[in-house]
Amino acid sequence: MGSGLFGATCAYELSKKFKCLVIDKRSHIGGNCYTENLDGIHIHRYGAHIFHTSDKEIWEWVNQFAEFRQFVNSPIANFNGELYSLPFNMWTFHQLWGVKTPEEAKAKIESQKFKGTITNLEEQARSMVGDDIYFKLIKGYTEKQWGKKCTELPASIIKRLPVRFTWDNNYFNDKYQGIPIGGYTQIFEKLLNGIEVQLETDFFEKRDYYESIANKIIYTGPIDEFFDFEYGKLEYRSLKWENTYMHTESFQGHPVVNYTDDETPYTRIIEHKYFDNQNQKRTYVSKEFPCDYTGDNEPYYPIRDEVNSEMYRKYKELGETSSKYIFGGRLGTYMYYDMHQVIGQALSTVKKLIQI
Repeated sequence: MGSGLFGATCAYELSKKFKCLVIDKRSHIGGNCYTENLDGIHIHRYGAHIFHTSDKEIWEWVNQFAEFRQFVNSPIANFNGELYSLPFNMWTFHQLWGVKTPEEAKAKIESQKFKGTITNLEEQARSMVGDDIYFKLIKGYTEKQWGKKCTELPASIIKRLPVRFTWDNNYFNDKYQGIPIGGYTQIFEKLLNGIEVQLETDFFEKRDYYESIANKIIYTGPIDEFFDFEYGKLEYRSLKWENTYMHTESFQGHPVVNYTDDETPYTRIIEHKYFDNQNQKRTYVSKEFPCDYTGDNEPYYPIRDEVNSEMYRKYKELGETSSKYIFGGRLGTYMYYDMHQVIGQALSTVKKLIQI
């Protein structure tokens, strides 16, 4: 198993009864949740990670390992220099149109809605929020994120688009929200304390050996790679970052600013110090650029269209024929998860294993 959130959670719980070995190709533990301390600023190396859940059991479980400070995710959208509140709420509608009541906002959106048959993401979005919001705040960002025109993307991607007719710009509805004081890496250090961890280790180079010493193997890598791409390669979108350390107190005064126009090549800028509410006289920012997954970079977002979903279904069926292997995490199940969902999946997996 890897040392990301799924693998580390499983290892922690299973090590109470069994001997565990954790293997990871990377040079550090923590997977995409890894944070690095740079002059007191905790850098989210693989993009912003904000923990949120309404599940009290999972919230209490993760709070064993770190103290969390309350953090409300309220991104700002920058469209060619115009600034708007996210997610879409009364602040957004007031900034766009000057409206002051939910009735006025609803009427404005209704007057712009797409009324035809929905066949793609563009039509779905326009049918939900109208043209102004779609063309200013959705179209450019989405096409950069997925590397395709919105007219080429399935409507399902955006069906859960949050639209609120209140003055509430809290991105998440969850009861519990926060970021660990001191970063995420400390959580993984505690999860894996006393467990053998082999970093910079490729499972496939010694697969026969690991299979010979293990009763069960929790595999958290790409499921298509595990089966030597028998049915083809699953598609992903990847990310790259342009990181800048600045000897200035603040760059943008906010943790996350999304760039929703077509011309700006990156989708957002993260200013890491604001995740910890720190007051250093310096700052560290990361520009996030979506890009194609080539096999040499990190797979982040599964492209779960009909072709890839059917391919994954075949791999999943292959995986279910093995009594030794359990496939988990975002790569093992070809699914993008929030952190609390990964922990829930891991705890459920552990319960099943202990019962065997």
